[in-house]
Amino acid sequence: MQGKAIIVSAPSGAGKTTIVKHLLKVMPQLNFSISACSRAKREEETDGTDYYFISAEKFREKITHDEFVEWQEVYPGSYYGTLKSEMDRIWSLGKTPIFDVDVVGAVNLKKYFGEHALGIFIHPPSIEELVNRLKKRGSESEETLRKRIDKAAYELTFAPHFDQIVVNDNLEVKCQEIVNLVKLFLP
Repeated sequence: MQGKAIIVSAPSGAGKTTIVKHLLKVMPQLNFSISACSRAKREEETDGTDYYFISAEKFREKITHDEFVEWQEVYPGSYYGTLKSEMDRIWSLGKTPIFDVDVVGAVNLKKYFGEHALGIFIHPPSIEELVNRLKKRGSESEETLRKRIDKAAYELTFAPHFDQIVVNDNLEVKCQEIVNLVKLFLP
């Protein structure tokens, strides 16, 4: 292991991706860690930018050769994970990887990196506010909204596994709070 890592996780709608994008904008020492996946590339996605798209067979081969920091089979035959080569790429640039991952991936990354990683959990102010945020997106059917809320309730139980829990009740204030946490953690 070469350097440190920043891990950010949250239920959908808590503000995780917005906060990670802010950190990348204001902290040039960070570099986004691109995950690998075995699902098909969507039309608007770019290999090596959004994900490293590899076949399920190739993914399993890489698992066998211990090429992942962490991985999981999200659905049968559908794999997601972080390649060790991605960490090497980022550290070779003299930067710190930042992860925008689900709670299971985040906990696995924290186990792997230990004290060399800062795990930040973005907590919504309430389930009601999370529902409001997801509804404002306008991309959820009633069924997918219910699934996201049920999943969020489960994901919230992972919060104690993180080094810092930040309640995102004011995005601008919390972005600055997280910048300060990362600055304290990095050399």
